[in-house]
Amino acid sequence: MTATSEAADAEERPSATRTQHAIRLLVLLSECGEPTVDGDPVGAVRAVRSELKLQAMDFWMRNPDYLADQLVTLVEAGKISDSFLDTARSLLKDPEPDLRWYPMPRWFFGAYEQLDDAFALLETYGLATLKRTGQPGRQSLRNQFYLTQNGADATVELAADPILGWYTRQVKLVSMVAGDDAGQRLKDRQYEQATYANTELGLDIAPIAPRVLERLEAMRALKSTRADGGGRT
Repeated sequence: MTATSEAADAEERPSATRTQHAIRLLVLLSECGEPTVDGDPVGAVRAVRSELKLQAMDFWMRNPDYLADQLVTLVEAGKISDSFLDTARSLLKDPEPDLRWYPMPRWFFGAYEQLDDAFALLETYGLATLKRTGQPGRQSLRNQFYLTQNGADATVELAADPILGWYTRQVKLVSMVAGDDAGQRLKDRQYEQATYANTELGLDIAPIAPRVLERLEAMRALKSTRADGGGRT
């Protein structure tokens, strides 16, 4: 994919539907949520306690090139197996991740898109619930997002679906890349990409696929050389 074609694709690409957004949030709550504790809503089984974190992970779900770059970084640091270089390459070259690529705009705290409509859909069907803290009538100070048992059951059904199962597979990579980092740390990691950091407020964050592929192939070549004994005969 060239830079020109990427720009053209971005212009032509339709916006994600509310249902697609809701499915991403559902699998993120299921795979990346922490166990609930006393005081959490009755019936909740998993929780993501920071909107900043949920937005950061949704960005990686929607941008396979940025996710691939994180995999390369983890391989480079020796934190995951070299085999994930193949996974990163599939994120960049296979058609299915590209079909799920939906850019996000950058705002003051990084990539951000309103969650209300998509989350309302999950709440309507009893799949998830939301708890806001702060004074009534004023902006919420903190949002916490909960998966219900019905939501957990729904993700099991999604995993078995030949098409929608993609979401449950992709979210496992997102969960591994995110690790135990808090929302602000995830945003800081995303801001390390100049393309992301330099995006004007309100504009979509541009793809970085060509640069990630170049970095990936350089690392594969380096590892191959090392495996051959540094090129010695």
